[in-house]
Amino acid sequence: MGARETGMLSVGEVARRAGLSTKALRHYDRLGLFAPRAVSADGYRWYAEDQVATAATIARLRALDVPLDAIRALLTGAGDDEARRLLSRHRAALQARDDRIRRALHSLDHLLDDSQGVLMALTQPPTPNVTDERELARTLFNQTWTLIEKESRTPGEDERMIHMAHASRFHWENVGDDQNRAIGEWQCSRVYATLGRGEPALYHARRCLAYADRPGAETWLIASAHEGLARAQAVAGDLEAARDSRSQALALAETVADPEDRKVVLADIDTLPFP
Repeated sequence: MGARETGMLSVGEVARRAGLSTKALRHYDRLGLFAPRAVSADGYRWYAEDQVATAATIARLRALDVPLDAIRALLTGAGDDEARRLLSRHRAALQARDDRIRRALHSLDHLLDDSQGVLMALTQPPTPNVTDERELARTLFNQTWTLIEKESRTPGEDERMIHMAHASRFHWENVGDDQNRAIGEWQCSRVYATLGRGEPALYHARRCLAYADRPGAETWLIASAHEGLARAQAVAGDLEAARDSRSQALALAETVADPEDRKVVLADIDTLPFP
């Protein structure tokens, strides 16, 4: 062992007092995260007494799985707001990890409980949980709508809005009926219209109308399909076609028996982006 620096602590002493391993302390030194106060000529690391608290803080954060980059930021003068942001982001990551683990445990429990045997269950395609997938489709639809209504979105939120609308539509394909699929297409069209993207808005508006034109569709759905088409046509620059589609939507909306359904359709028509 190298000669002890006056008033200094060895790497082993700091490790014991902080709850870290000597290997970890050496690793943090190499990364530039937590350096010793001095290194002797023969290569031994020596730490000051006041460094023990910092080492203990690192140990506590690592026990919480906080990434080293976040620990570095916290140790280099991040204010309270920035610390909260970093730890909140880490908490969200842990929550996502916990959700994935819970789903995995749930699936494993089903495999272990399968009366046909684990190996038989593994070779068969999983049966979708219709109830859960319906709830997922609804949740994605509602979250998309929240972003549509947001006054100021970031580019990242625009992308998220697109992906959530398509994800909701995908799940309705699996567990919904033609009405659900039409509404999913309507929302995809609305998202693209909101972003000023005429071509995909038109594509999904026409798909919505194709579903709404099938036998048995309710009048409010057909009216909404024409409203969505009018919006897409307006964004695409075809105002003449948009006015025709709006006229059809208005005429159909007036015949909707349920006053709440009629109110919703008329409110959407009122927001069409042209006189």
